[in-house]
Amino acid sequence: MTVRRVAAVLLTAAVAMVTAGCDHPPKPVFPAGSTMARLQDSGRITVGVKFDQPGVGFRNPATRKPEGFDIEMAKIIAAGLGLPADRITWVQTVSADRESYLVQGKVDIVVASYSITDQRQDQVGQAGPYYQTGQRILVRKGNTDINGPEDLAGATVCSVTDSTSLETARTEFHARPLPLPTYTECVQRLLAGSVAAVTTDDAVLVGYVRKQPDKLKVVGRPFTTEQYGVGYRKGDTAFCRFLSDTIRTAENDGRWQKAFDDTLGSYGVAAPVRPLLKSC
Repeated sequence: MTVRRVAAVLLTAAVAMVTAGCDHPPKPVFPAGSTMARLQDSGRITVGVKFDQPGVGFRNPATRKPEGFDIEMAKIIAAGLGLPADRITWVQTVSADRESYLVQGKVDIVVASYSITDQRQDQVGQAGPYYQTGQRILVRKGNTDINGPEDLAGATVCSVTDSTSLETARTEFHARPLPLPTYTECVQRLLAGSVAAVTTDDAVLVGYVRKQPDKLKVVGRPFTTEQYGVGYRKGDTAFCRFLSDTIRTAENDGRWQKAFDDTLGSYGVAAPVRPLLKSC
């Protein structure tokens, strides 16, 4: 083999090594004993998500895989630990189970349209926020009686058990609340005519309208401000800082925008103002 031939082979090998390094960046190093190190060492992370919120957290019936903005954010968090998406265990976590699943250790984090509230932070930690939306109202397409929250007084309104949305409808607008485990059940009741409206965050309702635009519509302007956080076990400050840093990095390097564009953005939802991250 000529000298020129040897040089060409060595150059090809060097390029291949660099390319491999770009495709497989080194795993981050975390302090021994931290939650981040534990998850990285285990090679898995268990994430509580919704399965019934199109565009946010939804299990595709064809692929049986979850998809949506929350799902993409969970993948970004896993990547920050050096874990690929196929090392995530997805666990359906309805609203009423979010705190208990974290406290009991059934999930490592919750990324499930989890509005940050003082009441929830009495039990768990919530890092972020990574998204901001507002509560609105879903009605049947032909409904002309309900055009905003002021029209909910005395009406039977459905949302999920233990949601901030249902409490707001009851206490501030005097609706008759019907709590159910999932939004899909609420929408089914709405289509059947047994409830007058469904209320929750705009980002969630838009997904249902996209699936059945001839039967459903969203009315009124947003009348609350909801900021989504990543749930974690209370008191784990180091993990909170990791989650916050991961969210901030994703916002700065374009991954947050891509996650939004590929999910809620494709549904016609306008990108919201990025909320300021709360301190841990």
